[in-house]
Amino acid sequence: MNPNIQLIHHGKLTFKAIFELIKYGHSIQLSEEAIKRIEICRNYLDNKMATHDGPIYGINTGFGALYNQRISRDDLGKLQENLIKSHACGLGEEVPQKVVKLMILLKVQSLSYGHSGVQLSTVQRLVDFFNNNIIPVVYQLGSLGASGDLAPLAHMSLPLLGLGEVYDNGEKIPASRALAKRGWEPVKLRSKEGLALLNGTQFMSAYGVFSLLKLFRLSELADIISAISLDAFDGRIEPFMHELHVIRHHKGQIQTAERMRLLLEGSEIISRPKEHVQDPYSFRCIPQVHGASKDSINYVSSVFSSEINAVTDNPTIFPELDIIVSGGNFHGQPLALALDNMAIAAAEWGNISERRTYQLLSGKRGLPHFLVANPGLNSGFMIPQYTAASIVSQNKQLCTPASVDSIESSQGQEDHVSMGANAATKGYKVVENLERILAIELFNAAQALDFRRPEKTSPILEDFIGKYRKKVAFIHEDTLMHDEMEKSIQFLRAVEYDLPDALNPEV
Repeated sequence: MNPNIQLIHHGKLTFKAIFELIKYGHSIQLSEEAIKRIEICRNYLDNKMATHDGPIYGINTGFGALYNQRISRDDLGKLQENLIKSHACGLGEEVPQKVVKLMILLKVQSLSYGHSGVQLSTVQRLVDFFNNNIIPVVYQLGSLGASGDLAPLAHMSLPLLGLGEVYDNGEKIPASRALAKRGWEPVKLRSKEGLALLNGTQFMSAYGVFSLLKLFRLSELADIISAISLDAFDGRIEPFMHELHVIRHHKGQIQTAERMRLLLEGSEIISRPKEHVQDPYSFRCIPQVHGASKDSINYVSSVFSSEINAVTDNPTIFPELDIIVSGGNFHGQPLALALDNMAIAAAEWGNISERRTYQLLSGKRGLPHFLVANPGLNSGFMIPQYTAASIVSQNKQLCTPASVDSIESSQGQEDHVSMGANAATKGYKVVENLERILAIELFNAAQALDFRRPEKTSPILEDFIGKYRKKVAFIHEDTLMHDEMEKSIQFLRAVEYDLPDALNPEV
Protein backbone atom coordinates (compact mmCIF):
# COMPACT_ATOMS: atom_id res chain seq x y z
CA MET A 1 0.00 0.00 0.00
CA ASN A 2 1.31 3.43 -0.96
CA PRO A 3 2.09 5.31 2.30
CA ASN A 4 0.85 8.52 0.67
CA ILE A 5 -2.66 7.08 0.27
CA GLN A 6 -5.16 6.84 3.13
CA LEU A 7 -7.40 3.80 2.68
CA ILE A 8 -11.07 4.37 3.45
CA HIS A 9 -12.36 1.25 5.15
CA HIS A 10 -14.60 -0.04 7.91
CA GLY A 11 -11.96 0.63 10.55
CA LYS A 12 -11.62 3.74 12.64
CA LEU A 13 -10.68 7.04 11.03
CA THR A 14 -8.37 8.71 13.56
CA PHE A 15 -7.40 12.30 14.28
CA LYS A 16 -3.81 11.33 13.50
CA ALA A 17 -4.76 10.07 10.04
CA ILE A 18 -6.78 13.22 9.33
CA PHE A 19 -3.92 15.43 10.52
CA GLU A 20 -1.49 13.68 8.17
CA LEU A 21 -3.93 13.98 5.26
CA ILE A 22 -4.16 17.73 5.84
CA LYS A 23 -0.49 18.34 6.54
CA TYR A 24 1.05 16.22 3.79
CA GLY A 25 -1.70 16.41 1.15
CA HIS A 26 -2.08 12.63 0.90
CA SER A 27 -4.71 11.05 -1.30
CA ILE A 28 -7.58 8.74 -0.28
CA GLN A 29 -8.78 5.49 -1.82
CA LEU A 30 -11.77 3.24 -1.18
CA SER A 31 -10.80 -0.17 0.14
CA GLU A 32 -12.12 -3.34 -1.53
CA GLU A 33 -14.24 -3.88 1.58
CA ALA A 34 -15.80 -0.41 1.28
CA ILE A 35 -16.48 -0.89 -2.44
CA LYS A 36 -18.22 -4.19 -1.72
CA ARG A 37 -20.38 -2.69 1.04
CA ILE A 38 -21.43 0.25 -1.17
CA GLU A 39 -22.34 -2.03 -4.07
CA ILE A 40 -24.28 -4.51 -1.92
CA CYS A 41 -26.38 -1.70 -0.45
CA ARG A 42 -27.05 -0.09 -3.84
CA ASN A 43 -28.04 -3.41 -5.41
CA TYR A 44 -30.34 -4.15 -2.49
CA LEU A 45 -32.06 -0.78 -2.89
CA ASP A 46 -32.51 -1.22 -6.65
CA ASN A 47 -34.06 -4.65 -6.12
CA LYS A 48 -36.27 -3.30 -3.36
CA MET A 49 -37.58 -0.48 -5.51
CA ALA A 50 -38.34 -2.92 -8.34
CA THR A 51 -40.50 -5.14 -6.12
CA HIS A 52 -41.87 -2.80 -3.45
CA ASP A 53 -44.89 -0.58 -4.10
CA GLY A 54 -45.22 1.04 -0.67
CA PRO A 55 -43.87 4.46 0.32
CA ILE A 56 -40.27 4.71 1.52
CA TYR A 57 -39.43 8.13 2.91
CA GLY A 58 -37.20 10.24 0.69
CA ILE A 59 -36.80 7.47 -1.86
CA ASN A 60 -40.21 7.52 -3.49
CA THR A 61 -41.77 10.30 -1.39
CA GLY A 62 -41.22 14.00 -0.92
CA PHE A 63 -39.06 15.39 1.87
CA GLY A 64 -39.75 16.83 5.31
CA ALA A 65 -43.38 17.89 5.60
CA LEU A 66 -43.93 16.57 2.05
CA TYR A 67 -43.25 13.00 3.20
CA ASN A 68 -46.80 11.93 2.19
CA GLN A 69 -46.35 12.96 -1.47
CA ARG A 70 -45.66 9.87 -3.63
CA ILE A 71 -43.18 10.16 -6.51
CA SER A 72 -43.33 8.04 -9.67
CA ARG A 73 -40.46 5.68 -10.47
CA ASP A 74 -39.60 7.67 -13.58
CA ASP A 75 -38.96 10.77 -11.46
CA LEU A 76 -36.85 9.28 -8.65
CA GLY A 77 -33.56 10.55 -10.07
CA LYS A 78 -35.04 13.97 -10.79
CA LEU A 79 -36.36 14.08 -7.22
CA GLN A 80 -32.82 13.70 -5.86
CA GLU A 81 -31.38 16.33 -8.23
CA ASN A 82 -34.14 18.76 -7.28
CA LEU A 83 -33.38 18.13 -3.62
CA ILE A 84 -29.78 19.26 -4.00
CA LYS A 85 -30.61 22.33 -6.07
CA SER A 86 -33.46 23.47 -3.81
CA HIS A 87 -31.48 22.93 -0.60
CA ALA A 88 -28.41 24.90 -1.75
CA CYS A 89 -29.53 27.94 0.25
CA GLY A 90 -26.36 28.85 2.10
CA LEU A 91 -25.39 32.48 2.66
CA GLY A 92 -22.67 34.46 4.38
CA GLU A 93 -18.93 33.95 4.28
CA GLU A 94 -17.39 31.02 2.48
CA VAL A 95 -16.32 28.04 4.54
CA PRO A 96 -12.49 27.78 4.62
CA GLN A 97 -11.27 25.43 1.90
CA LYS A 98 -9.49 23.13 4.36
CA VAL A 99 -12.76 22.64 6.23
CA VAL A 100 -14.66 21.87 3.00
CA LYS A 101 -12.02 19.31 2.06
CA LEU A 102 -12.59 17.70 5.45
CA MET A 103 -16.34 17.67 4.74
CA ILE A 104 -15.66 15.65 1.58
CA LEU A 105 -13.43 13.21 3.47
CA LEU A 106 -15.96 12.70 6.25
CA LYS A 107 -18.84 12.26 3.79
CA VAL A 108 -16.85 9.59 1.93
CA GLN A 109 -16.12 7.83 5.22
CA SER A 110 -19.79 7.85 6.22
CA LEU A 111 -20.98 6.58 2.83
CA SER A 112 -18.35 3.81 2.80
CA TYR A 113 -20.12 1.79 5.50
CA GLY A 114 -22.77 0.59 3.07
CA HIS A 115 -25.94 1.85 4.75
CA SER A 116 -26.70 4.82 2.48
CA GLY A 117 -27.71 3.35 -0.89
CA VAL A 118 -25.42 5.49 -3.04
CA GLN A 119 -23.84 4.46 -6.31
CA LEU A 120 -20.16 3.59 -6.16
CA SER A 121 -19.55 6.14 -8.94
CA THR A 122 -20.97 8.93 -6.76
CA VAL A 123 -18.64 8.13 -3.86
CA GLN A 124 -15.72 7.74 -6.25
CA ARG A 125 -16.35 11.20 -7.66
CA LEU A 126 -16.12 12.64 -4.15
CA VAL A 127 -12.82 10.78 -3.80
CA ASP A 128 -11.71 12.33 -7.10
CA PHE A 129 -12.61 15.80 -5.82
CA PHE A 130 -10.54 15.23 -2.69
CA ASN A 131 -7.52 13.83 -4.54
CA ASN A 132 -7.56 16.52 -7.25
CA ASN A 133 -8.01 19.34 -4.74
CA ILE A 134 -11.37 20.38 -6.21
CA ILE A 135 -13.05 22.18 -3.33
CA PRO A 136 -16.74 23.16 -3.64
CA VAL A 137 -17.73 26.67 -2.58
CA VAL A 138 -19.79 26.26 0.60
CA TYR A 139 -21.30 28.99 2.76
CA GLN A 140 -21.29 29.21 6.55
CA LEU A 141 -24.94 30.07 7.17
CA GLY A 142 -27.97 27.88 6.56
CA SER A 143 -27.76 24.70 8.63
CA LEU A 144 -29.95 24.05 11.68
CA GLY A 145 -27.92 20.97 12.62
CA ALA A 146 -30.90 18.69 11.81
CA SER A 147 -31.91 17.13 9.41
CA GLY A 148 -28.20 17.17 9.20
CA ASP A 149 -26.30 20.00 7.54
CA LEU A 150 -28.67 20.30 4.60
CA ALA A 151 -27.70 23.64 3.05
CA PRO A 152 -23.89 23.37 3.31
CA LEU A 153 -23.91 19.74 2.16
CA ALA A 154 -26.10 20.74 -0.78
CA HIS A 155 -23.45 23.27 -1.83
CA MET A 156 -20.77 20.60 -1.36
CA SER A 157 -22.79 18.25 -3.62
CA LEU A 158 -23.76 20.68 -6.40
CA PRO A 159 -20.45 20.27 -8.29
CA LEU A 160 -21.13 16.53 -8.61
CA LEU A 161 -23.96 17.60 -10.92
CA GLY A 162 -21.80 20.16 -12.70
CA LEU A 163 -23.47 23.01 -10.82
CA GLY A 164 -22.17 25.66 -8.44
CA GLU A 165 -18.58 26.79 -8.06
CA VAL A 166 -15.37 25.16 -6.93
CA TYR A 167 -11.80 26.07 -6.11
CA ASP A 168 -9.74 24.03 -8.55
CA ASN A 169 -6.30 23.97 -6.95
CA GLY A 170 -6.97 27.44 -5.60
CA GLU A 171 -8.67 28.97 -8.66
CA LYS A 172 -12.37 29.75 -8.27
CA ILE A 173 -14.22 28.51 -11.36
CA PRO A 174 -17.64 27.07 -12.32
CA ALA A 175 -17.90 23.40 -11.38
CA SER A 176 -18.87 22.53 -14.97
CA ARG A 177 -15.50 23.82 -16.13
CA ALA A 178 -13.60 21.78 -13.55
CA LEU A 179 -15.39 18.63 -14.72
CA ALA A 180 -14.84 19.41 -18.40
CA LYS A 181 -11.09 19.95 -17.85
CA ARG A 182 -10.83 16.33 -16.73
CA GLY A 183 -13.33 14.81 -19.11
CA TRP A 184 -15.74 13.95 -16.29
CA GLU A 185 -19.48 13.74 -16.89
CA PRO A 186 -21.83 15.12 -14.21
CA VAL A 187 -23.15 12.43 -11.86
CA LYS A 188 -26.62 11.13 -12.71
CA LEU A 189 -28.26 10.64 -9.34
CA ARG A 190 -30.48 7.68 -8.63
CA SER A 191 -33.03 7.09 -5.88
CA LYS A 192 -31.96 8.01 -2.34
CA GLU A 193 -28.62 9.57 -3.37
CA GLY A 194 -29.54 13.20 -2.81
CA LEU A 195 -30.66 12.40 0.72
CA ALA A 196 -27.51 10.38 1.35
CA LEU A 197 -25.40 13.37 0.36
CA LEU A 198 -27.40 16.04 2.20
CA ASN A 199 -28.49 14.25 5.36
CA GLY A 200 -25.49 14.05 7.64
CA THR A 201 -23.37 15.99 10.09
CA GLN A 202 -20.25 16.50 8.00
CA PHE A 203 -20.36 20.32 8.14
CA MET A 204 -20.45 20.32 11.95
CA SER A 205 -17.99 17.44 12.10
CA ALA A 206 -15.47 19.01 9.74
CA TYR A 207 -15.47 22.29 11.65
CA GLY A 208 -15.17 20.43 14.94
CA VAL A 209 -12.33 18.18 13.80
CA PHE A 210 -10.42 21.10 12.29
CA SER A 211 -10.83 23.07 15.53
CA LEU A 212 -9.79 20.10 17.67
CA LEU A 213 -6.65 19.47 15.63
CA LYS A 214 -5.69 23.08 16.21
CA LEU A 215 -6.55 22.87 19.91
CA PHE A 216 -4.37 19.81 20.45
CA ARG A 217 -1.41 21.98 19.42
CA LEU A 218 -2.58 25.16 21.16
CA SER A 219 -2.97 23.17 24.38
CA GLU A 220 0.74 22.39 24.32
CA LEU A 221 1.66 25.93 23.32
CA ALA A 222 -0.48 27.37 26.12
CA ASP A 223 1.55 25.39 28.65
CA ILE A 224 4.88 26.40 27.10
CA ILE A 225 3.95 30.08 26.90
CA SER A 226 2.52 30.13 30.43
CA ALA A 227 5.76 28.59 31.73
CA ILE A 228 7.72 31.40 30.04
CA SER A 229 5.36 33.95 31.60
CA LEU A 230 5.69 32.36 35.03
CA ASP A 231 9.48 32.57 34.95
CA ALA A 232 9.41 36.09 33.48
CA PHE A 233 7.12 37.13 36.34
CA ASP A 234 9.52 35.52 38.85
CA GLY A 235 6.83 33.05 39.89
CA ARG A 236 7.04 30.18 42.34
CA ILE A 237 7.30 26.49 41.47
CA GLU A 238 5.69 25.12 44.67
CA PRO A 239 2.08 25.33 43.36
CA PHE A 240 3.04 22.73 40.75
CA MET A 241 4.24 20.00 43.14
CA HIS A 242 2.90 16.56 42.26
CA GLU A 243 1.49 15.78 45.71
CA LEU A 244 -0.78 18.84 45.61
CA HIS A 245 -2.52 17.77 42.44
CA VAL A 246 -2.91 14.03 42.95
CA ILE A 247 -5.10 14.66 45.99
CA ARG A 248 -7.62 16.37 43.70
CA HIS A 249 -7.56 13.55 41.12
CA HIS A 250 -8.33 15.50 37.91
CA LYS A 251 -6.26 14.02 35.08
CA GLY A 252 -5.76 17.27 33.13
CA GLN A 253 -4.69 19.14 36.26
CA ILE A 254 -2.14 16.46 37.22
CA GLN A 255 -0.79 16.34 33.69
CA THR A 256 -0.45 20.12 33.44
CA ALA A 257 1.39 20.39 36.76
CA GLU A 258 3.81 17.70 35.58
CA ARG A 259 4.31 19.49 32.30
CA MET A 260 5.04 22.80 34.03
CA ARG A 261 7.61 21.19 36.33
CA LEU A 262 9.41 19.58 33.41
CA LEU A 263 9.26 22.69 31.26
CA LEU A 264 10.87 24.73 34.03
CA GLU A 265 13.42 22.12 35.10
CA GLY A 266 16.90 23.68 35.13
CA SER A 267 15.70 27.29 35.20
CA GLU A 268 17.97 29.67 37.10
CA ILE A 269 15.06 32.05 37.66
CA ILE A 270 12.53 29.60 39.07
CA SER A 271 15.04 28.17 41.55
CA ARG A 272 16.21 31.43 43.08
CA PRO A 273 14.81 32.61 46.45
CA LYS A 274 11.52 34.55 46.25
CA GLU A 275 10.46 37.53 48.32
CA HIS A 276 6.75 36.99 47.61
CA VAL A 277 4.75 34.19 49.24
CA GLN A 278 2.03 33.80 46.58
CA ASP A 279 1.47 34.40 42.89
CA PRO A 280 -1.76 35.66 41.32
CA TYR A 281 -4.27 32.99 40.29
CA SER A 282 -3.42 33.34 36.60
CA PHE A 283 -0.02 31.83 37.44
CA ARG A 284 -0.70 29.76 40.54
CA CYS A 285 -3.79 28.07 39.08
CA ILE A 286 -2.42 27.16 35.66
CA PRO A 287 -2.82 23.40 36.34
CA GLN A 288 -6.39 23.80 37.55
CA VAL A 289 -7.51 26.01 34.64
CA HIS A 290 -5.49 24.55 31.77
CA GLY A 291 -6.19 21.06 33.08
CA ALA A 292 -9.94 21.55 33.19
CA SER A 293 -9.92 22.70 29.57
CA LYS A 294 -7.84 19.66 28.60
CA ASP A 295 -10.34 17.34 30.27
CA SER A 296 -13.16 19.05 28.38
CA ILE A 297 -11.33 18.75 25.07
CA ASN A 298 -10.72 15.05 25.72
CA TYR A 299 -14.48 14.61 26.12
CA VAL A 300 -15.17 16.62 22.96
CA SER A 301 -12.62 14.62 20.96
CA SER A 302 -14.24 11.35 22.07
CA VAL A 303 -17.61 12.59 20.78
CA PHE A 304 -16.12 13.54 17.42
CA SER A 305 -14.15 10.32 17.17
CA SER A 306 -17.47 8.48 17.33
CA GLU A 307 -19.21 10.84 14.91
CA ILE A 308 -16.64 10.79 12.11
CA ASN A 309 -16.88 7.00 12.07
CA ALA A 310 -20.67 6.93 11.92
CA VAL A 311 -23.54 6.67 9.43
CA THR A 312 -25.60 9.85 9.79
CA ASP A 313 -27.87 10.06 6.74
CA ASN A 314 -31.55 9.09 6.55
CA PRO A 315 -33.29 6.80 5.79
CA THR A 316 -30.80 4.13 6.78
CA ILE A 317 -30.55 0.87 4.87
CA PHE A 318 -29.77 -2.52 6.41
CA PRO A 319 -29.53 -4.99 3.49
CA GLU A 320 -28.73 -7.94 5.74
CA LEU A 321 -31.93 -7.29 7.74
CA ASP A 322 -34.06 -6.31 4.72
CA ILE A 323 -34.95 -3.07 6.54
CA ILE A 324 -35.05 0.56 5.43
CA VAL A 325 -35.71 2.70 8.48
CA SER A 326 -36.44 6.41 8.76
CA GLY A 327 -34.53 7.45 11.86
CA GLY A 328 -32.71 10.46 13.24
CA ASN A 329 -28.95 9.88 13.09
CA PHE A 330 -28.64 13.21 11.30
CA HIS A 331 -29.52 15.09 14.49
CA GLY A 332 -26.52 17.09 15.65
CA GLN A 333 -27.32 17.28 19.36
CA PRO A 334 -24.24 15.28 20.50
CA LEU A 335 -22.04 17.59 18.44
CA ALA A 336 -23.84 20.79 19.44
CA LEU A 337 -23.33 20.13 23.14
CA ALA A 338 -19.71 19.11 22.59
CA LEU A 339 -18.96 22.13 20.38
CA ASP A 340 -20.35 24.52 22.98
CA ASN A 341 -18.14 22.78 25.54
CA MET A 342 -15.15 23.08 23.21
CA ALA A 343 -15.68 26.81 22.75
CA ILE A 344 -15.87 27.40 26.51
CA ALA A 345 -12.74 25.31 27.17
CA ALA A 346 -10.79 27.18 24.47
CA ALA A 347 -12.02 30.55 25.67
CA GLU A 348 -10.76 29.82 29.19
CA TRP A 349 -7.27 29.14 27.90
CA GLY A 350 -7.47 32.59 26.34
CA ASN A 351 -9.05 34.18 29.40
CA ILE A 352 -6.27 33.18 31.79
CA SER A 353 -3.61 33.93 29.15
CA GLU A 354 -4.74 37.56 28.88
CA ARG A 355 -4.60 37.87 32.70
CA ARG A 356 -0.97 36.75 32.68
CA THR A 357 -0.23 39.33 29.98
CA TYR A 358 -1.87 41.99 32.17
CA GLN A 359 0.27 41.00 35.18
CA LEU A 360 3.49 41.18 33.16
CA LEU A 361 2.76 44.84 32.33
CA SER A 362 2.07 45.94 35.90
CA GLY A 363 5.57 47.10 36.79
CA LYS A 364 5.91 44.53 39.59
CA ARG A 365 8.78 42.27 40.64
CA GLY A 366 11.48 44.29 38.95
CA LEU A 367 9.83 44.53 35.57
CA PRO A 368 9.36 48.01 34.05
CA HIS A 369 5.88 49.39 33.48
CA PHE A 370 4.54 48.22 30.10
CA LEU A 371 7.81 46.33 29.52
CA VAL A 372 9.83 49.24 28.10
CA ALA A 373 12.95 50.85 29.54
CA ASN A 374 11.60 54.36 29.04
CA PRO A 375 7.83 54.36 29.72
CA GLY A 376 6.06 57.64 29.07
CA LEU A 377 7.92 58.50 25.93
CA ASN A 378 7.12 54.93 24.88
CA SER A 379 3.75 53.22 25.42
CA GLY A 380 5.45 49.88 25.02
CA PHE A 381 3.20 46.86 25.42
CA MET A 382 0.21 48.78 26.76
CA ILE A 383 -2.07 48.32 23.75
CA PRO A 384 -1.34 44.70 22.78
CA GLN A 385 -2.99 43.88 26.11
CA TYR A 386 -5.99 45.96 25.06
CA THR A 387 -6.20 43.86 21.92
CA ALA A 388 -6.01 40.64 23.91
CA ALA A 389 -8.71 41.93 26.27
CA SER A 390 -10.94 42.79 23.30
CA ILE A 391 -10.51 39.34 21.79
CA VAL A 392 -11.17 37.66 25.15
CA SER A 393 -14.38 39.63 25.48
CA GLN A 394 -15.47 38.60 21.99
CA ASN A 395 -14.81 34.98 22.90
CA LYS A 396 -17.05 35.30 25.93
CA GLN A 397 -19.83 36.54 23.66
CA LEU A 398 -19.21 33.70 21.20
CA CYS A 399 -19.48 31.20 24.05
CA THR A 400 -23.21 31.78 24.51
CA PRO A 401 -24.38 28.20 23.89
CA ALA A 402 -26.08 27.43 20.60
CA SER A 403 -27.23 23.99 21.72
CA VAL A 404 -29.93 25.36 24.04
CA ASP A 405 -31.75 26.90 21.07
CA SER A 406 -34.19 25.29 18.65
CA ILE A 407 -36.49 26.69 15.96
CA GLU A 408 -39.31 24.66 14.45
CA SER A 409 -39.01 24.08 10.71
CA SER A 410 -40.63 22.18 7.81
CA GLN A 411 -44.17 22.89 8.99
CA GLY A 412 -43.57 21.22 12.33
CA GLN A 413 -42.18 17.93 11.00
CA GLU A 414 -38.73 19.03 12.14
CA ASP A 415 -39.78 20.49 15.47
CA HIS A 416 -36.48 20.22 17.35
CA VAL A 417 -33.09 21.06 15.86
CA SER A 418 -29.62 21.16 17.39
CA MET A 419 -28.17 24.44 16.07
CA GLY A 420 -24.90 22.52 16.02
CA ALA A 421 -23.77 24.28 12.85
CA ASN A 422 -23.83 27.64 14.62
CA ALA A 423 -21.99 26.05 17.54
CA ALA A 424 -19.38 24.80 15.06
CA THR A 425 -18.74 28.09 13.25
CA LYS A 426 -18.54 30.19 16.40
CA GLY A 427 -16.39 27.56 18.12
CA TYR A 428 -13.99 27.79 15.19
CA LYS A 429 -13.79 31.56 15.72
CA VAL A 430 -13.02 31.07 19.41
CA VAL A 431 -10.13 28.74 18.53
CA GLU A 432 -8.75 31.21 15.99
CA ASN A 433 -8.99 33.93 18.65
CA LEU A 434 -7.21 31.75 21.20
CA GLU A 435 -4.21 31.51 18.88
CA ARG A 436 -4.10 35.32 18.70
CA ILE A 437 -4.33 35.71 22.48
CA LEU A 438 -1.52 33.21 23.09
CA ALA A 439 0.63 34.96 20.49
CA ILE A 440 0.18 38.23 22.37
CA GLU A 441 1.13 36.56 25.66
CA LEU A 442 4.29 35.15 24.08
CA PHE A 443 5.11 38.58 22.66
CA ASN A 444 4.91 40.02 26.19
CA ALA A 445 6.51 37.10 28.02
CA ALA A 446 9.57 37.06 25.77
CA GLN A 447 10.01 40.80 26.31
CA ALA A 448 9.68 40.42 30.09
CA LEU A 449 12.10 37.49 30.17
CA ASP A 450 14.77 39.56 28.45
CA PHE A 451 14.62 42.03 31.35
CA ARG A 452 15.78 39.14 33.60
CA ARG A 453 19.02 38.70 31.69
CA PRO A 454 21.67 37.48 32.21
CA GLU A 455 19.71 34.91 34.24
CA LYS A 456 18.25 32.12 32.15
CA THR A 457 15.11 30.08 32.17
CA SER A 458 15.17 26.32 31.49
CA PRO A 459 16.97 24.80 28.49
CA ILE A 460 13.64 23.80 26.89
CA LEU A 461 12.22 27.30 27.17
CA GLU A 462 15.50 28.99 26.16
CA ASP A 463 15.43 26.93 22.97
CA PHE A 464 11.84 27.97 22.29
CA ILE A 465 12.58 31.65 22.97
CA GLY A 466 15.69 31.44 20.79
CA LYS A 467 13.55 30.33 17.85
CA TYR A 468 11.06 33.10 18.59
CA ARG A 469 13.74 35.79 18.68
CA LYS A 470 14.75 34.86 15.14
CA LYS A 471 11.30 36.05 14.06
CA VAL A 472 10.42 38.75 16.60
CA ALA A 473 13.10 41.00 18.09
CA PHE A 474 13.25 42.64 21.53
CA ILE A 475 11.37 45.97 21.48
CA HIS A 476 13.65 48.85 22.54
CA GLU A 477 11.39 51.71 21.46
CA ASP A 478 7.84 52.00 20.18
CA THR A 479 7.36 50.37 16.81
CA LEU A 480 4.47 49.15 14.67
CA MET A 481 3.22 46.52 17.10
CA HIS A 482 0.64 45.02 14.74
CA ASP A 483 3.41 43.66 12.54
CA GLU A 484 5.21 42.06 15.50
CA MET A 485 1.96 40.51 16.74
CA GLU A 486 1.27 39.04 13.28
CA LYS A 487 4.79 37.60 13.24
CA SER A 488 4.05 36.04 16.62
CA ILE A 489 0.90 34.39 15.28
CA GLN A 490 2.77 33.01 12.28
CA PHE A 491 5.50 31.75 14.61
CA LEU A 492 3.00 29.74 16.65
CA ARG A 493 1.61 28.19 13.48
CA ALA A 494 5.01 27.11 12.19
CA VAL A 495 7.28 26.50 15.18
CA GLU A 496 8.53 22.98 15.74
CA TYR A 497 9.35 22.01 19.28
CA ASP A 498 10.39 18.87 21.12
CA LEU A 499 8.84 18.00 24.44
CA PRO A 500 9.95 15.14 26.70
CA ASP A 501 7.82 12.02 26.22
CA ALA A 502 6.18 12.54 29.59
CA LEU A 503 4.68 15.76 28.30
CA ASN A 504 2.91 14.38 25.25
CA PRO A 505 -0.76 13.68 26.02
CA GLU A 506 -2.70 10.83 24.49
CA VAL A 507 -5.05 12.07 21.79
